Amino acid sequence: MRDFTNIDPDKILFKNEYFFIIKDGFPVSPGHLLIITNNVRNNFFELTKEEQRNLNEVIEIAKKIIEKDFKPDGYNIGMNCGEAAGQTVFHFHCHLIPRYIGDMENPRGGVRHCINGKGYY
Repeated sequence: MRDFTNIDPDKILFKNEYFFIIKDGFPVSPGHLLIITNNVRNNFFELTKEEQRNLNEVIEIAKKIIEKDFKPDGYNIGMNCGEAAGQTVFHFHCHLIPRYIGDMENPRGGVRHCINGKGYY
C-alpha cells in the first residue's frame, strides 16, 4: 500500500500533533502544498474528530507558507476520497493549490471540472 510514511524529514515544512505539510511532488501550480496526517487514514471521512477540528488551522498555516514566496490570486482546496474520486495514495492528504489569474483560460466552475463537461454552467 502506498502512503506518505517514508517522507524525508528534511522535506517537511511544518508538523504538529496531527498533520505535516510538504511541497507536492507533482505541483499543478507554483506553491502547491500537501497537508498529510501523521497517522495513516484512508481519506477525510476516516479522520478523528480531533484531526477534523485541527485541519482548518493547518490549512491556514499552509496558506501562510505559500504566501512567503508566492502571491496567489485564489486557492483550490482539494481532497480525493476513494478510487472513484481519483485518489491514488490512500493516506489522507489535502491539496492546497494556489491559483493565479491567467493560469487557465476560464477557471469558472473550479473543482466542478473534475467531471468532464460539468464545470461550465
